[in-house]
Amino acid sequence: MPEFDLLVIGGGPGGYVAAIRAAQRGLTVGLAEKERPGGVCLNWGCIPTKAMLRSAEVFQTVSAAADFGVYADDVRFDFAAVRQRKDGIVKELTDGVAGLLKANGVTVIEGHARFTGPTTVQVFEAGTSPIFAGGPRYAAAPGAAAVREITATDVIVATGSVPAVLPVPGADLPGVITSDGAFGLTEVPERIVVIGGSAVGAEWASLFHAFGAEVTVVEMQDRLVPLEDSAIGTALGRSFTKRGITVLTGSTVTGITEAAGALRVAVGGPQAREVDADVVLVGVGRRPNTAALDLDIAGIETDARGFIPVDDQMRTGVPHVYAIGDVTGKALLAHVASHQGLTAADAIAGHETHIDYAVIPAATFTHPEIASVGFTEEAARAAGHEIVTASFPFAALGRAKTFGDTEGMLKIVAGQRHNEVLGVHIIGPSASDLITEGALAISIEATLDELAGTIHAHPTLGEIGMEAALAGLGLPVHIAPPRKRPGGGSRA
Repeated sequence: MPEFDLLVIGGGPGGYVAAIRAAQRGLTVGLAEKERPGGVCLNWGCIPTKAMLRSAEVFQTVSAAADFGVYADDVRFDFAAVRQRKDGIVKELTDGVAGLLKANGVTVIEGHARFTGPTTVQVFEAGTSPIFAGGPRYAAAPGAAAVREITATDVIVATGSVPAVLPVPGADLPGVITSDGAFGLTEVPERIVVIGGSAVGAEWASLFHAFGAEVTVVEMQDRLVPLEDSAIGTALGRSFTKRGITVLTGSTVTGITEAAGALRVAVGGPQAREVDADVVLVGVGRRPNTAALDLDIAGIETDARGFIPVDDQMRTGVPHVYAIGDVTGKALLAHVASHQGLTAADAIAGHETHIDYAVIPAATFTHPEIASVGFTEEAARAAGHEIVTASFPFAALGRAKTFGDTEGMLKIVAGQRHNEVLGVHIIGPSASDLITEGALAISIEATLDELAGTIHAHPTLGEIGMEAALAGLGLPVHIAPPRKRPGGGSRA
């Protein structure tokens, strides 16, 4: 007889949520995890980076306290204390997840799991592995014997992702790190080159610049955060440049060498040059963390990129085997992994369920913050929508003025005929919190008229959605009316 009704491999925001939901549904559940529960999000991603970014934000705010009529002398930071605060937050949250698993009756098996069949695994004692170069991640210890064999009726693969490796000469030199390796830095480097201007690279660039590093960002596409609406990427590039970050878009790194006690980064493209740095951080994406799972033994197939294809109930091509989170390649976001975990657990427990990827908000915690949901202007046009776009600047918002942060805007993409909200894109203060209204608007098929007609509290940052909707209707109150343009297509 199987030892568990369900075995979850991986305890990240997808895996531990799936385990808890399945236990709530009455299943006996085991969870194999090779390090602390919480996965990349709690240990190496969402939480630790945001804790450090918050310290950077506080440092910047206190440094500019005189702008608020407050005077603080000898403002400085202690990077060791910043890291210690981060570690404390991570421990509190990972301990909390462990407590939740225990409270729900989930059996946690410590170690690295490998398939020996579709629904059977061996768990090995975990140890450091060169598979995860650039960060202290764990796989089976070399030569380790299996400490436990497990059978289950159903299995969920929830092993997440690891930073992608940069395929250029010199990428393996000391001082070249990934986002995981960045947490091992004990001091702020004087000079750092960040390769990749998407969310991961942009966040680290923002953080290190706030702490005084000389930062250069190299991005292959023509703008930063290239998956965002073009207006957002352009605005972030302007903001970074204004702050003193060197932004090299449309550029690639062709090699890294050691020179005069530093790392010399060769940049190719229209802004070709050589840049010296003490640290080079590679933030060019992530790849599925499946290399040491022996998926082939279980018959689990992957696509050309190494991700595991699944249906809308998270089933793989192997009966009784499911996959959730980053390993599916659907959207490498913690909140998507959690919803996939709930979906898979409910499906296994016999409940009718599926997941809808139509409305997925995303946030990037740079300064200024970025958040988005739905169609970009470019994607909406490519999908055949006739659209209008409207935007409203934080500089015209009373609360932003009092807040002392007026950089950025909110942009709405809407259907031209019915005014239905198709996308919302924000760069500015509290963007990650404000995006929820945009996600709800798309979910319930709200229109510009409905957003504009909803009374928003004043003075708040949240008013910006109402103000942008008014602009989209051609009825702006707190900005000048848009100039009429022949052919339509944009109202602000």
